[in-house]
Amino acid sequence: MLTHPTLDQLNQLGLFGMAKAFGESQASAEAAALTHPEWLALLLDREMTYRHDRKLAARLRYARLRQQALVEDIDYRAARGLDRPLLQKLVAGDWIDAHDNLTICGPTGVGKSWLACALGHKACRDNRSVLYQRVPKLFGDLVLARGDGRYARITRALGGVQLLILDDWGLEPLDAQARHDLLEILEERYGRRSTIITSQLPVEDWHAVIADPTYADAILDRLVHNAHRLNLSGDSLRRTRSKPAERG
Repeated sequence: MLTHPTLDQLNQLGLFGMAKAFGESQASAEAAALTHPEWLALLLDREMTYRHDRKLAARLRYARLRQQALVEDIDYRAARGLDRPLLQKLVAGDWIDAHDNLTICGPTGVGKSWLACALGHKACRDNRSVLYQRVPKLFGDLVLARGDGRYARITRALGGVQLLILDDWGLEPLDAQARHDLLEILEERYGRRSTIITSQLPVEDWHAVIADPTYADAILDRLVHNAHRLNLSGDSLRRTRSKPAERG
């Protein structure tokens, strides 16, 4: 069998994982000992791995997660009131299939953003689409998008992604346009997609941030009604760690 023509054909067919494995097998003494079914299974396994890795990389690029966080690195020892059984259920991801939401509340530095990004990363690994947005920047971007024609495209992305992470909610009261935008986003997602929202404020104080009773009732009904809650407490993890770790 000629090596180069076979490699060319595999690459022309877009079987790049198989092509790489085939090239490596030519220089491997162990590959020569494989039976034909074992050799084919090896090539197919490498192709599947290659495609999975490419898709995961694309999902992570699209998600634009703020922090590189993994659920395997969650620190359950830190004294911050972390509900371990609930968090383990959230890691499994069934709540996303059920189109539930999640609120993560607590003081600055206890790991809210980090946990949200870790769950977002796990969702990407589970073949789900994810998008991370900081709330203050999001509303500013939507204002600009109205002027340059991107508004419809951005809101479609916000409404269609399987898991939307809204980070740093409640830093300042919403104006009329932000209230309208948030309600439209949540209305599109309610019962169809899942949303994670992080905040330094407890849910009970969100009414005041929305700053309009009618909008507040509508927004919180769509956001909190079917939400799991992680309420964190304790000192900032940033003060107790000198190396990169959970933050947010």
